[in-house]
Amino acid sequence: MAENKIFAGPRVRRIRNGLSLTQTAMAEALGISPSYLNLIERNQRPLTVQLLLKLASVYKVDLEELQGETGGGLAQLREVFADPLLAAELPGDQELIEVAEAAPNAAGGVVKLYRAYREQAARLKDLADLLAGQGHMEALSGARLPMDEVRETLEARPNHFARIEEVAEAFHAALSPGDDLIGALKAWLKKEHGLVVRNLPVHAMPNLRRRFDRHSMRLFISERLSPHDQLREIAMEVASIACHEAIVQELETLRLATAEARRIGRFELARYAAHALMMPYGAFHAAALRARYDIDVLRARFQVSFEQAANRLTMLQRPGAAAVPFFLMEIDNAGHRLRRSGASGFPQARFGGGCPKLNIHAAFSVPGQILVDRVETTEGLAFLTMSRTLDGPQAGFEERVRRTALLIGCEASFADDVVYGAVRSPAIAIGAACRLCERQGCLARAEPPVTRPLGLDEMATGLSVFDFQ
Repeated sequence: MAENKIFAGPRVRRIRNGLSLTQTAMAEALGISPSYLNLIERNQRPLTVQLLLKLASVYKVDLEELQGETGGGLAQLREVFADPLLAAELPGDQELIEVAEAAPNAAGGVVKLYRAYREQAARLKDLADLLAGQGHMEALSGARLPMDEVRETLEARPNHFARIEEVAEAFHAALSPGDDLIGALKAWLKKEHGLVVRNLPVHAMPNLRRRFDRHSMRLFISERLSPHDQLREIAMEVASIACHEAIVQELETLRLATAEARRIGRFELARYAAHALMMPYGAFHAAALRARYDIDVLRARFQVSFEQAANRLTMLQRPGAAAVPFFLMEIDNAGHRLRRSGASGFPQARFGGGCPKLNIHAAFSVPGQILVDRVETTEGLAFLTMSRTLDGPQAGFEERVRRTALLIGCEASFADDVVYGAVRSPAIAIGAACRLCERQGCLARAEPPVTRPLGLDEMATGLSVFDFQ
């Protein structure tokens, strides 16, 4: 059987440095030349059995130390470089192994620095949430990604853009699509701009929802998308052309700092314009009042998805024709927040949205079913919430289905105007988020509050995992 070669140069160097020996002195004691020892320390020559035995006898070295893995140091470095910020930096583990072996103290320092960074980021987030929960503006200035800037800007303002609404409603009236909006939009694109819409199979466009080919003047739509999402993609293309000036004007009001943020903001406004085009304000507002905001009735009436109809409800704030001020939040099954919006901005300070007892989390256990709850915050504010799962693009046989959950809510004072308000179950006690909530004995608590010291008592244990004073 072939003998495994042992390359342990950095470990030999550490032994030599620990004994304050020169390469010449160690080489003489081992009966080899200094140049050969130099090659060993640079991992250009393996350790022979004779050299292993010599190291063990002369310097009392444990052979396991020379033959073993890098152990915890390598595992901790893997944890650091698994972070999304660093995941693409290394093609494999080889460089991590070299660092862990050659410079274990430096590797330990990198791990400590990374963990301090994570802890500091968590503390800053807690502080920002606390300030927001107290109604203060977030004065923390830090490096933000352009997507974060756009999200925070849109979440803090009403989800209503008057210029886009007016232009989209006028365009829809002039188009007069009848019951075939998608056909009318395709015909307009072809007639006015020579642009042809085509559906492409998954193998031809595996990673895109849509793509505009300027050379052939064709708009390709993925067949992964549902008919409702295909309609929205086409409507976005039309809105980008027909509502261009209105989108530019509304984009200026957002005052986004960077070109990348403005590009993302322009995309979000085009999506908004698509909804306004698919569900014109006047007709949708009238239908919403008649149906008492029954989302399933509205989705059938306008031939859109549940998500599109629910999203449109948060936009109905035209002066003189305003509707119930709904707010909306979408998460994935890992709890990551994907978006938040509202008729008056997302009510972060009053509603929070981070409580694990909200029905948006329970929705994943009953896909497709609407869950309705009345909830009450620690400040005594009451809300009516409706949650339901949403299915993403069609997955292939070997792919995992993408499913998110949507929560749409309003203040409980509007419950009599909403069909879902007929549910009269007792109010569920919620908090803004575990780190900001001071409810005692909460079975759902996942973290201790930052505002109270932990109550560590060996003689008594409370119902919550994290007891506090």
